[in-house]
Amino acid sequence: MATFRKDKPSAASALRPLATAELEKRVREAREELLQLRLRKATGAVENSARFRALRRDIARCLTVLAAQAKQK
Repeated sequence: MATFRKDKPSAASALRPLATAELEKRVREAREELLQLRLRKATGAVENSARFRALRRDIARCLTVLAAQAKQK
């Protein structure tokens, strides 16, 4: 999984070579999408409820890789 796809979770191995700025951008985008999903859920307009879990896991993966990069420096 070398390229980033919004519909699939990112493997940690694909995230490790990315720069810190790119990882932070992905976390920010995923959090924004999660917020939008929560708002749509409140109105009852969510088609794919599994996306919540996928986004949370993507965020956790990115944050884990960021922490590992910070620890190496």
